[in-house]
Amino acid sequence: MKKRFAVSLVLALTVVLTAACGGNNAGNNNAGTATNSGANNAAATNDAGTTDAGTATDAPSDLSGTIKVLTQRTDYVNDGTFDRYAAKFKEKYPNAKIEFEGLTNYATDIQVRLTTGEAGDVLMIPAGLATSEYGKYFEPLPDEWFNNVYFADNTLFDGKRYGLSTGVNTQGIVYNKKAFAAAGIDKVPTTLDELYADAEKLKAAKITPLYMNYGAQWPMGNWGDGSAWYVNGDPQFATKQVSEDAPFQLDNAWGTLATIGRTFVEKGYVEKDLYTNNWEMSKGEVASGKAAMYFLGNWVIPQIIGAGAASEDIGFFPLPYDNSGKYNAPLGSDYFVAVSKDSKNKDLAKAWVEFFVKESGYVEDSGFMPIDKSAQSSIPQLAEFQALNPTLIESEATDPKYNEIANKAQIGIGTGDYVQEYIVADDLKAAFDKLNKKWKDAKTALGY
Repeated sequence: MKKRFAVSLVLALTVVLTAACGGNNAGNNNAGTATNSGANNAAATNDAGTTDAGTATDAPSDLSGTIKVLTQRTDYVNDGTFDRYAAKFKEKYPNAKIEFEGLTNYATDIQVRLTTGEAGDVLMIPAGLATSEYGKYFEPLPDEWFNNVYFADNTLFDGKRYGLSTGVNTQGIVYNKKAFAAAGIDKVPTTLDELYADAEKLKAAKITPLYMNYGAQWPMGNWGDGSAWYVNGDPQFATKQVSEDAPFQLDNAWGTLATIGRTFVEKGYVEKDLYTNNWEMSKGEVASGKAAMYFLGNWVIPQIIGAGAASEDIGFFPLPYDNSGKYNAPLGSDYFVAVSKDSKNKDLAKAWVEFFVKESGYVEDSGFMPIDKSAQSSIPQLAEFQALNPTLIESEATDPKYNEIANKAQIGIGTGDYVQEYIVADDLKAAFDKLNKKWKDAKTALGY
C-alpha cells in the first residue's frame, strides 16, 4: 500500500515531533549488535508450575519463575537498559525473573539456536525463516493483541499469529549535519548524482562519507533484500520472485542498489577497514562527525545521540537511488518478538512480550514509531524526512516459498552475507548469475 507522508501516513507524523536500534536490521529488519553478554543458556524454570494456557492480558500478578530472553540488542544488555525494563516488569510480577542474553550476530546465530532447541523463552523471529516454519518454533499469540496494530498479519500462518512487531521503521540516510557543513554541503541530496557529489566533498574534507558497516554483515542487507522491494515500488516484490528463475538482474532494484553500494566502495566513500566488525565504534564515528552518513533506519538515531551527538546535529533523508528527484521509502517492522515453543513458562513469557512492546519504553528508547496505529511518533528527525515527500510503501507478508527457496539456495535473506559477496565482486553480472543459478536450482529441487 502506497502512502504519502504529507497525507496521513497513518502514523500521525503530521504533528510536531519531539525527541524520543542494534537495533540490528530487521528490518528489515533491523537493530544493531556488539558484544555477547556472556549469559548462559540455561533452560528457563517454572517455579509457579503454570500451564501453557492463558495470555499476558489475563496473566495474574502472582506469575512467577524465570524466563530467558534472547536479543539482538547487546548494547541494551550491556548498558543496563534491559535491567531497567526487568525491574519495571517486576513491579507487576514480583516473583518473576527475567534473564537476557545478547547475540552478537543475531541474524545467523538465532538460526542455529532454533535448530538446537536453545532459543530461550522469548526471542526475535529471524527474517529468513519462512512463516510456514513458525509453528515448529513459536507459540501462537492472543488474537486480541493484534487489534489496530501495524503488521498484524505478517506472522500469520494457518490462522495463527506468532510474532508481535517491536516497532515501526522507515529507512534512509541518517547524517551528521556538522559533517555536511564542514564539507561545504548546505542541503541534503535529492538525486543520486548529488549524493555522489556530496560523498566526494566529504572525502575531500577527510570525512568518511558513509559508514557502510560491511564487516558487521547484517547492515549489508539494506543493499539487497532489505530495500529492493520498496525501491521497486512493490511490497509483493519478493513474493513475485517465487515464479522467477533469475530474479537478480542489473536493470531491476537488485542491480540499482548493488551498483550504488559498489560505487561507494570503489570510490573510497566508505570506511577503510572494510572487513572488521566495527558496528559499535561506528556510532561514535558518526556522532563525532568523523563519518557523515549511515544507510539505516530511524531506529539508529537515538543510538547515535547516545554515542555523543546532539539531537539537533543529526538529520534524516530518503535514499535518492536515482536522478528522478522522487523516491520510495519503506514503512516496515523491526523484529517481531515471539514466545518459544519450547518455553516451560509460556504464561510468563507472553506477559513479558506484551509488556515489552506496550509498556517497557523499548519502542521509544529505540527510536521506533509505535505499532499502535492511533499513537504518535516522538522522533524530530522524521519531520525532515517528511518534508521531502517520499512515497511510503508498507511492507506485507511474503509467500513462505520465497524464504524456502532462499534457504535451500543458501542465500541468507536478512543476514547480508550474500550481499557482501556481490558488493565487492570483480564482476556484478557474474555474481548475479551465480545467485540466479543457486535460486533456480533450489526452486527445481523444491518443485516450485
